[in-house]
Amino acid sequence: MTFDRFLIYKRIPNYFNNNNNNNNNNNVFETPHDTAYNTKRGIVASILVFLCFGVTQAKDGPFTRPHPAYWRFWLCVSVVYELFLIFILFQTVHDGRQFMKYIDPKLGVPLPERDYGGNCLIYDPGHPADPFHNIWDKMDGFVPAHFLGWYIKTLMIRDWWMCMIISVMFEFLEYSLEHQLPNFSECWWDHWIMDVLMCNSLGIYCGMKTLGWLSMKPYQWQGLWNIPTYKGKIKRIAFQFTPYSWVKFEWRPASNLRRWLAVLGIIFMFLLAELNTFYLKFVLWMPPEHYLVLVRLIFFVNVGGVAMREIYDFMDDPKFYKKLGQQAWIVATITVTEFLIVVKYDPNTIMLPIPFFVTQCWTLGIVLIFFWTLWRFFIRDITLRYKETHQRRQEGSSEQDRVPGHADGSNLATSGRSKLNGSMDTVRHRKS
Repeated sequence: MTFDRFLIYKRIPNYFNNNNNNNNNNNVFETPHDTAYNTKRGIVASILVFLCFGVTQAKDGPFTRPHPAYWRFWLCVSVVYELFLIFILFQTVHDGRQFMKYIDPKLGVPLPERDYGGNCLIYDPGHPADPFHNIWDKMDGFVPAHFLGWYIKTLMIRDWWMCMIISVMFEFLEYSLEHQLPNFSECWWDHWIMDVLMCNSLGIYCGMKTLGWLSMKPYQWQGLWNIPTYKGKIKRIAFQFTPYSWVKFEWRPASNLRRWLAVLGIIFMFLLAELNTFYLKFVLWMPPEHYLVLVRLIFFVNVGGVAMREIYDFMDDPKFYKKLGQQAWIVATITVTEFLIVVKYDPNTIMLPIPFFVTQCWTLGIVLIFFWTLWRFFIRDITLRYKETHQRRQEGSSEQDRVPGHADGSNLATSGRSKLNGSMDTVRHRKS
């Protein structure tokens, strides 16, 4: 195995350095007069060497299917992505946007202005040919994307209430920030009927059904070559992409203050990662249909599930898991770094004043959460402890009052002895 790794490390640089001095014109891998291409070639080769090292040497995570190396690969990809974000963060705004042209020459161009919102009539009598044209216009690729996205998020979070809270909270965020990003400006029925009630809720429902099947599924594995039939072998290969075992997440946020704050932090990071998707496209001049947007979503699908499992293990058994998992730390760092890029590249958009009524609503919500936390984990506990202490004192005083209320102990003892002696005399008389 060690020799195979050595060959892999040696072959990757040789693959990118396959230089034929006799025929440079036919060489595909090196262009001596194109510095930009050679630079990209060197960067890609360095990244591949790092990925090969990480896949073979990094520490295993909580997931083992389809193979631990698969999850080690995504851990290394998350490190590479974080380094890329740090590089973009320390560029000027112009250089950072123009650097995206090295990934795709079509990038680095200001996005065209689009009209969002518009006519919000469900039934438009002004178009007798198709009065429901506003609804059909919204039936685009984002509808299955919403459904699939929330299906996968449900498999990550494994809790119906948390998924619904995040879904509804994000729609409130879109309402609150539509003065900053135009694409947040949607019709009311697009927010609540199409997004929340149809796409998101259906995705969450299907996700919960899948979780129920996974929790009831028996996990008894048999070696591939020990299965006699070809049908059984194919079924075993397909089940290789299912979990090795299943852990049902029971977050119990109201059980103690630590779990409550952790659940609030998870919801906050989820919402921040969702907002980063839209703000990064806006500040880096990236069209919504660009393939990099899809690549980022695929990346978060793979690393997010591992991060959620590591967070749950850390919360559920802090004695065994002494520290938070490595993937959870990287995902949190990536989310914060993306937000810092948004703040640096377009602070004017971020600093646009929020409408006063929106500020009032969010302030009221934060105050309610604060006072509920104060009542649930401090005032309520203190009150319960006081009641228990007071009840114990009352029970102790009542027991002390009962002891003097009885007859004298000596009289009770004397009467008891006399009864006992009488019964013994009766027995002797019967024997005689």
